[in-house]
Amino acid sequence: MNAQRAQEIAGSPMLANVTYNGRQVYIQHVDSDNESARIYPLDAPEQEQDVPLANLIEHLG
Repeated sequence: MNAQRAQEIAGSPMLANVTYNGRQVYIQHVDSDNESARIYPLDAPEQEQDVPLANLIEHLG
């Protein structure tokens, strides 16, 4: 996923279908300088982590 799209998703009031390692996640913050995002799985909000943007997949439906 590119940084611009990740920022659009993070700033949107609508929940996008984005996955990381097969789990649906919420994007909290995007760091475009480091090409990373702060995320957490929807089913485990306590598991925050920073991940490469390249590993986030948006599922369009």
